Amino acid sequence: MSAYDDHSSTDEFDQQRRDALEAAPIPLLWLFGKTGSGKSSIIRLLTGASEAEVGNGFRPQTKTSMQFDFPDDQTPIARFLDTRGIGEAGYDATADLKQIDPLAHLMIVTVRLTDQATDCLVEPLRQFRQANPHRKVLLAISCLHDAYPGEQHPTPDPFDLMSAGGFSDSKISASARESILSGFPDEVLTLLESKLKRFNGLVDAWVPIDLTGEQSGFSEENFGADRLKKQILNLLPSAYRHSLRQIDDLHQSLLDAHQRVCAPVILGHSFLAASAAAIPLPWVDIPVVLAIQSRLAYKLAGLNRQPLDAPTLARVSATIGGQVAVQLGLRGALKMIPWVGMAVNSAATFAYTYAMGWAWNWYFTKISQGHLPSDEELRNVYAEQLKQGESFWKRSKEKS
Repeated sequence: MSAYDDHSSTDEFDQQRRDALEAAPIPLLWLFGKTGSGKSSIIRLLTGASEAEVGNGFRPQTKTSMQFDFPDDQTPIARFLDTRGIGEAGYDATADLKQIDPLAHLMIVTVRLTDQATDCLVEPLRQFRQANPHRKVLLAISCLHDAYPGEQHPTPDPFDLMSAGGFSDSKISASARESILSGFPDEVLTLLESKLKRFNGLVDAWVPIDLTGEQSGFSEENFGADRLKKQILNLLPSAYRHSLRQIDDLHQSLLDAHQRVCAPVILGHSFLAASAAAIPLPWVDIPVVLAIQSRLAYKLAGLNRQPLDAPTLARVSATIGGQVAVQLGLRGALKMIPWVGMAVNSAATFAYTYAMGWAWNWYFTKISQGHLPSDEELRNVYAEQLKQGESFWKRSKEKS
């Protein structure tokens, strides 16, 4: 029986996990805009989550706000706050100002290009800006196609001329105006300049986007996606950038649908384990880092629809290096962990957890195909994924 089957041990683990989450550099993006202005589309773009996952993943924070943790609230890589009810009678920014404003690392204001009724956004935004002038605010001008219904987005993208930094000014330069007018109807430029004038002094940067999705009929379903990601990374505090980069880099390399489902789970546990290793936590029978790894194994078993019992957990864990927490009623269980007593740092812990997760996922895949992997096969997969984890962490930190 695992020590964490005991109620007190579970409580201890949950408290340590909360401590790790508080210390973890998890970016919190505050999406502020009317319903239908593209907030959920931005979340799906950044995380790769499905519409159903985003729609069902929100939980209430205040009367007018909801929070979505990706991939889940147990091991989040990123958090998103969505302020609802903007534009409806009776919206009061006081509760959001008190509860949400101090937590958000970046505010993304979403507004449709053709929406002229923006007072309901501007006035609360002015309060938030005054309360926290140092937090960056990005204006995402969405649904560009509203101004040219029935037409495709122009190619090449007329906004490419501005990609070197032209979205940080409230005025559009003469060369940028010429580029925009060459690809869009005149109304697009007029509406853009109107929006920039309306939000002048309240935002640090702006970006034009049109995230319409696969069923929209547009040849480019995520128009402006790269510039949106670039602006978000530019405006986020440096300590909070690398988790978003990790999501994007990982999704770029994964084509298999099953891997895309498992990847955020593995990444989330790896990120949380790395954060736990970076803060002073007492060594107990099963340290919080190892407990996180153990729970990752069970989570992957569930995603692969495979059973996982204590003997299998012990055997596979020992084979791939003993990185998973195993409690068989022995107080000396930690002796099986080669690196206990060494200086465990975030980079090493991330790589260990990342490699362990992918090794478990590979193991369950083979089992489902009727093949029982040998110890040598498991060790080879783990060793290869350990290199990938080390490289992945290094690249993400360098980009930060």
